[in-house]
Parts: sequence; C-alpha cells; structure tokens
Amino acid sequence: MRVAFGTDESTAVTASVQTALAELGYEVVVVADGDPWPDVGHRVGRAVAEGAADVGVVCCWTGTGVSIAANKVAGVRAALCTDAETARGARRWNDANVLAFGLRLTSEATAREVLEAFLGTGPDGSETANIERIE
Repeated sequence: MRVAFGTDESTAVTASVQTALAELGYEVVVVADGDPWPDVGHRVGRAVAEGAADVGVVCCWTGTGVSIAANKVAGVRAALCTDAETARGARRWNDANVLAFGLRLTSEATAREVLEAFLGTGPDGSETANIERIE
C-alpha cells in the first residue's frame, strides 16, 4: 500500500511517522516537506484522489490547516486524529482516506498508535450510504 506523506515542517514526530510507516510495510511517497500547509494538504489530497497513493498522512502545527486543505480536494476525507480510537472511528464510520496529525501535541508513541489504528481499520459497510451522501 502506498501512503502519500506531507508536512510543513520536519520534526522528530514527522521522522518517526515516516519510519513507522516503512516498518509497518507501507511504501511512503513524500509529496511535500517544508512547504506551506495549504500546499501540503492539497498535494497529499491530490495524490490520494488521483490514485497515486492509497491513503495519505498530513502534518502541521495543529493539524487543522492541512486537514482543511486536504478536504478541499474532491474525493478526500481527511480526519484530524489525536488518539487511536478516533482514528479507528474515522476509518470505520467515515472511510477517511487522509490522516492529519497536529505536531504540537502528538508524541512519537501516540503517532505510531494512531497510524496503526488508522491503517489497520477498514470501513464499516453499513456506513456506505452515509459516505456516499458526503461525496
């Protein structure tokens, strides 16, 4: 599985996210590194929407800006997740295809837990009608 990755600044957390993705067996495609957060969200969103990646991961200081920017791309459902249970729910009930992290409060350990939950959960088929409504 290919994961598009983008961040507006490189930190220990962004490095650990990329390392964790590789360790978990995902192909990481860095599409933005150090670019302004609107560009980060847009580039990762486009990579997912156009099929260059299966899912995306975006990071900025709060995670809010990159998630908003990614969600402007048709077909993207970006979710800002601060814990594993929220990440599981974003995938299960919303079929989120882009995970957003806030660098301000996310530790390396939490980032890995959130990644594993997000990538290890699939959509709940009973939510298909709701997901189609937002498309």
